[in-house]
Parts: sequence; structure tokens; C-alpha cells
Amino acid sequence: MRTDNYQHHDYYLVDELLSEEHKLIRDTVRAWVKREVTPIIEDVCQKATFHKPWIKGLAEIGAFGPFIPEEYGGPGLDYIAYGIMMQELERGDSGVRSTASVQGSLVMYPIYAFGSEEQKRKYLPKLAKGELVGCFGLTEPDYGSNPAGMITRIEDKGDYYLLNGAKMWISNAPIADIAVVWAKDDNGEIRGIIVERGMEGFSTPETHGKWSLRASATGELVFDNVKVPKENLLPNIKGLKGPLSCLNSARYGIAWGAIGAALDCYDSALRYSKERIQFGKPIGAFQLQQKKLAEMITEITKAQLLAWRLGVLKNENRATPAQISMAKRNNVYMALNIAREARQIHGGMGITGEFPIMRHMMNLESVITYEGTHDIHLLITGMDITGFNAFQ
Repeated sequence: MRTDNYQHHDYYLVDELLSEEHKLIRDTVRAWVKREVTPIIEDVCQKATFHKPWIKGLAEIGAFGPFIPEEYGGPGLDYIAYGIMMQELERGDSGVRSTASVQGSLVMYPIYAFGSEEQKRKYLPKLAKGELVGCFGLTEPDYGSNPAGMITRIEDKGDYYLLNGAKMWISNAPIADIAVVWAKDDNGEIRGIIVERGMEGFSTPETHGKWSLRASATGELVFDNVKVPKENLLPNIKGLKGPLSCLNSARYGIAWGAIGAALDCYDSALRYSKERIQFGKPIGAFQLQQKKLAEMITEITKAQLLAWRLGVLKNENRATPAQISMAKRNNVYMALNIAREARQIHGGMGITGEFPIMRHMMNLESVITYEGTHDIHLLITGMDITGFNAFQ
């Protein structure tokens, strides 16, 4: 078991922009990560398993749908609190943050935003408590960056919908009790529908052989003539706006989460640079190592300020999808570069499980691609500033 010696780094005193409640929430999540995640994360990743007891722990610290109102079982926190929680969870591991992010932003959010009152009261309290685990079915084998091309279908059969198709790269799929699935109806419109485990023809094969997000449960969703009750259709949304709004919420959390991974790599590299002796002195005393470390903390600081400002805009309901894309793209790219530089500072030890660097690096290779690739987010910004759509 690895000892967690992490110390937070706040070069521009961003803490002064946070409320006492925000800092208390951060300390609570950080303590949980140090107690429940760090001591076993390397072993969990080596075995490529999902540690199911984390579900209960994440529920207890309020990490499932922190922004969901208390009326429906959530903590009713603001979006900066949500971001801080995702940062601390990803400081532990991207797979742990993904589990919480999917449950909150991709399952609870659409049910809350687009569901019926009956659906909200049936599912949200149990999802918040971790009594139900959910997943989000959008990406298909042939349609990733172009979700509008999906071929999964729901047919109106009078008393029920008949669902056919498949989704892949679905976080939480192997352990999910419910799936919020996006499919085209008889009119070709994209609709959201809640599919429950146990419905005949619904299966969730697990994805094996991953070199990334090995602590996260990933799988497929396969629908073979699944009969879904009509009351499971999300009534208050049609079109691609539905799933994209869910992704915006998740991308916002990723923009914060990636900072956590970067901070963990930086903290480890800084400590190692002070302890590792070469040529008669700590390697941190050499110019090239100081250059690496100084650039790391500069980029982290910029990302912290970007995420904080985005959180303020999100709380004011003024954050645009393009602004969220910019933060997701910048912060994940920043974290991946820092992981690579931190690995260099650690030398050969950087590839071992004694340090978190290589694990974060492999995880971030997925994070930079999922929920909008690095290039797609660049084009979103490009379209926003020029008015021209480069996707078509």
C-alpha cells in the first residue's frame, strides 16, 4: 500500500476565492481519497478491477449529483463545490472521478432536467445514495464524434417501445442498474429513455484489455428487441440538445478533475526532486528540473483560475458550451503534459506503481479523448469565434 503524502498547491491563493463550505467539502473528499483510494489504487489498477465499495463511499461524501436539489435526494450544492469534488477525486484516480461524473452529470442530470416528476422521485434518491448505479448510452461503434449519426432505434409498439442497437465505451456499464440511452424514434428524432437491468434482451458486456482507466468499469450496451415501458421515456427533451447538455455538465467536471491529476503529478515530482540526490545534490537544484517544475505550477495555476471563473459563470447560468469546451480541452492537455514531464523528473521510477505518474498519464490519454476529443473541442471554439461550422 502506498502512503499518500499529497499536499495541496495554491500558488495564486485561489483558496481566497472559495467559501468556507467549499474548503470543508474539499477537505472531506480529500480525506476520503487518502483513506479509501490511494492505499489500494495501484493494486486495483494492476488487476484492472472496479472496487465496488467505493460506490457507498462516494455516496456518503455526496459525490453523486452534488448539484441535485435536496428535494430529490441530492446535496443541493453549487457548481464550484461540484468542481472541487471532481478535482479531489481525480487527484486519486481518473477512474474514480469518472464513476462519480457519469452518475451525476450523465445519469442524474438528464433525469432531473428532462424527466417526469415520477421518474425523478423513482430514480434520483436511490442514485444519490448509491443504491442504484447508472450509465449513459450515447457513443456507438461507428458514431463517436458524430453522435447525430446514431443508428440505435426505438419503435413505438403501442404499449411499449422496442429498442434495438448498441453502444460502446460506456463507463459504469458492467455494474449499472439503469442506463440513460439515446436513440432515434420513428420520426428520426433523438430521444432519451431509461433502460433497467433485467429487461429481456439488454446486456452489458465488459470491455477488457484497457491500458487506461483500469480502475473504472467499462463496457458495452447491447439492445436486442428490448421492450421498454413508455413511462421510461424522458418526456421533456427531443434532439441532440439533450445528450449534449449532459456532456456539458460532465465536461465541466472534467475541467476541474484534470487539475487534480496534474496536482498529484506535480506534488510527487516536487517532493522527489528534493529527495533524489545526483552529482552530490538534490536534482531539484539543477536548472532543467527547476524549469520543469516552474512551468508545471504556472500551467496548473492558469488552469485553476480558468476552472474557478467557469464555475462562477456556471453558478450564474452564464457558462456557454464553448467556454466549457475550452476549459476541458486546455486543462486535460495541461495535465497530460505535466504527467509526462513529471515522469521525466522521476526517471525510471516514474514508470513504477511506487509513484502515481504513469497511472495518471495513461488515464489522461482517455480523458483527452472522451466526452469530446481534443480536436473536436478546438473546432467548437473555432466555430464560436468565427461563426463558421468546420464539422461539415
